[in-house]
Amino acid sequence: MIQLKEISAPELEQNLVPVALSDETMRDRKEKLLEKMKNHGYEAIVVYADLEHGSNFEYLCGFLPRFEEALLVLHSCGKAYMVLGNENLNKAAKSRMEVTAIHMPHFSLPNQPMKTEKTVAEILAQCELEKAKNIGLVGWKNFTGKSDDDAVLYDIPYFIVEAIKNTCREAKFSNAASLFIGENGLRTTNNANEFAHYEFGAALAGNCILETMAELDAGKTEMQVAEKLAAFGQPHNVVTIMATGERFEKANMYPSNKIIKKGDRISITTGFKGGLQSRGGYAVSCAEELPKGEKDYLEKVAIPYFAAVRTWLETIHIGMSGKELYDRIEEVLPKAQYGWSLNPGHLCADEEWLSSPVYPDSAEVLKSGMLFQVDIIPSVPGYGGVSCESGILLADEVLRETIKKEYPEMWERIQKRRAYIREELGIHISEEVIPTSNAAAYCRPFLLNRKAALTGNK
Repeated sequence: MIQLKEISAPELEQNLVPVALSDETMRDRKEKLLEKMKNHGYEAIVVYADLEHGSNFEYLCGFLPRFEEALLVLHSCGKAYMVLGNENLNKAAKSRMEVTAIHMPHFSLPNQPMKTEKTVAEILAQCELEKAKNIGLVGWKNFTGKSDDDAVLYDIPYFIVEAIKNTCREAKFSNAASLFIGENGLRTTNNANEFAHYEFGAALAGNCILETMAELDAGKTEMQVAEKLAAFGQPHNVVTIMATGERFEKANMYPSNKIIKKGDRISITTGFKGGLQSRGGYAVSCAEELPKGEKDYLEKVAIPYFAAVRTWLETIHIGMSGKELYDRIEEVLPKAQYGWSLNPGHLCADEEWLSSPVYPDSAEVLKSGMLFQVDIIPSVPGYGGVSCESGILLADEVLRETIKKEYPEMWERIQKRRAYIREELGIHISEEVIPTSNAAAYCRPFLLNRKAALTGNK
């Protein structure tokens, strides 16, 4: 039975420090990609990047091209070229993959010096693509619709695609993002080092959301509360949300000087590499303070939602299909009644949403090393939302033992999280489910009541 009751809040985690990706991890990424290219018959791939859409590039090179576009051209023999603009050209020497740098001033900011007499096609010809007969183009997404030929949809600027095709007139082209994301994509699973790298951001988001929830109060502005959603100068991988009352007024998406009023609907979100935290509820201490017509919010929205989160966490396991998990959530929180529309759970990594194996009739198998967001978004007419979105890692015994051995301090944090979820929240997760932050599944729908949260314990 789910109920709102007084429980101990999660404690802030101390001494969080970033973990770098090892040289071994980076070499392994490249070797696995080359093997996949071989299996799919690609003689070369061209990976596009900009700051918002660069994670496939970053996966191999270790950095994003700040405020410019970039290309990574990788040949099946392992030779690589990096095409960069004015202000990123010096980053080629810092790449985690050995590359030959090619300067393309067309990638630079508007009206910066464009000292070249070569066309885009002539510059790209320096990447030795003209001999390749099968070339994969990689943007940031694979397309999975039914109306188009997804293999020839490219989320890459037209001038780049046109130049590549003019350079390689005899080649066959296809969207090769599925090498990275989607079913069996390289980036959908993580080793222990990758998990430790991403756990830092997920844990940081957990601390931030807890501090923000403690700071929230009527009479404060969105901006005053939102101060707690940032930490240590780390880059966010999602738009920061601290919204009170009606959202998106005059198209604004960011925290403003709007004052929080008792009874307001509240939305809070922050995220870093490896994990996001989101909370939704009301600026009230009890049901009596809810707006007229919404006083049964707890029974109508919040408790059914938390029951679905508990079901999700207690159901997910290695080897199940995405369809099984989707159907289980549909069973306990019917879409037609609760208005959720996206995937009930998705993968994350450097970006907040990598891809998702959880969808109707999905035959995709959930695997050890998958980094998930528990992301179920109810939308019930007449009521505000509710959320305790957070993350978990699926880990088999081998991966768990490796994490325990190589990252003992992190493993100790994980055990405390597991104990809290079991003892305070009444959610009985399996050994395969590793919570990535201290705030996992902590749900306080009445946000001004700092003592009461939803729990499955009697």
